[in-house]
Amino acid sequence: MKIRIPATSANLGPGFDSCGIALSQYLSIEVLGNAKEWKIEHTLGEDIPVDETNLLIQTALQVAPGLSPKNLKMTSDIPLARGLGSSSSVIVAGIELANRLGNLNLTQKNKLEIATEIEGHPDNVAPAICGDFVVASYIGDEVHYVKHHFPMCDVIAYVPDVQLLTSESRSVLPKSMPYKEAVQASAIANVMIAAILNGNLPLAGEMMEEDRWHEAYRNELVPHLAQIRSIGHAVGAYGAFLSGAGPTVLVLTPEEKTDQMVLELEKLSQSATINVLSIDQEGIQVF
Repeated sequence: MKIRIPATSANLGPGFDSCGIALSQYLSIEVLGNAKEWKIEHTLGEDIPVDETNLLIQTALQVAPGLSPKNLKMTSDIPLARGLGSSSSVIVAGIELANRLGNLNLTQKNKLEIATEIEGHPDNVAPAICGDFVVASYIGDEVHYVKHHFPMCDVIAYVPDVQLLTSESRSVLPKSMPYKEAVQASAIANVMIAAILNGNLPLAGEMMEEDRWHEAYRNELVPHLAQIRSIGHAVGAYGAFLSGAGPTVLVLTPEEKTDQMVLELEKLSQSATINVLSIDQEGIQVF
């Protein structure tokens, strides 16, 4: 059995802690067979545990404590601590592993509720589970979500060669904001979502760049965001936004503008990896 979970990008600018998309980079978990103790084969780095202290197995045992140990193989092309949902993908994979090995017959909503409780918010785990574009809320213990087709475009990921932990990126956010500003921020998010649903990427991209919730407070941590937006405006991209807590920036482009945008991004002085991705429409896949 092989479980595949897509990378994700949360927020899309003003959809803070509620909007997310699934992307065409993947975490894969393969069950190799029974074992006396849990063991994970991977080449993801010495900091990633290979025993039951791994987040994958911790999550699986939290969902189904009675699981018998397995030998697992973990592969991933999702960069760590870059704002592309690497930890969320592991949590979702752990839930699906427990679901399959424990014959739990969890529904999509069950999985999302468990993942959101573990993660604390649904913006990454929802698209990882459902695929495509998902808007979700987590109020009290209640999770509500809507999946919708994201309009066709290329997604360019500009991934700096430095990590930015979510905890550090969240520490610069304000504890509160004035009511009038919150209303404006909400209105921008509402128009952004409506534009996506209507297939209007030029308007959606414009609203993505008008976020009031978090990006301005994170400018010092991600100075390349303003540079990339300036390039995007010159090239004709739909819009650019911080992926999750950063430091990755995603640029939405028409297919005919992608090559030019990549060439311009390669001229930036910061060391980074540039990947051209697409929207993953499926979410969890089990083979």
